[in-house]
Amino acid sequence: MASIPCTFQLSARASSASAAAAARRSPRAAARLGWLRPSRLSAVVPASESGRVGPTCFFKFGNKDAEGAGIYGSQGRDDFDRDDVEQYFNYMGMLAVEGTYDKMEALLNQDIHPVDILLMLAASEGDKPKLEELLRAGAKYDVKDVDGRTALDRAADDTREFILGFAATLAA
Repeated sequence: MASIPCTFQLSARASSASAAAAARRSPRAAARLGWLRPSRLSAVVPASESGRVGPTCFFKFGNKDAEGAGIYGSQGRDDFDRDDVEQYFNYMGMLAVEGTYDKMEALLNQDIHPVDILLMLAASEGDKPKLEELLRAGAKYDVKDVDGRTALDRAADDTREFILGFAATLAA
């Protein structure tokens, strides 16, 4: 899951001058004895406005392709395994829809490479950034499942065109 960093500025006020002096000497004891009262958040500031130097976000949101999202070219075909299939199955909510892992297990038990299974699942979901990532990693869109269906068969028309077009640009 992606996160966007932000800076929280907290302050605490002492209930009396003697409590403030004690808090400076032993902040833990002061907090434990209730001498310090936490205040409300004094400010919640986006990290970009906090004066922090350097990158403030690992992901670029709002992109429609893998390259723009920064997830291209990082993995090869053999870097994908059974766990990746299960994680994607769960992430895309397929378990909630299917109710069991039976469909996923059937694909995994067929001697189909995990990257090709992921391509089939991503094609059925129309997940274009994931399709790009998998095709760049060497996934094959013509591998057939137990029912004889390929990733292209599972894809809607626009997704099918996307797969073929993107595969053609990789071949060129």
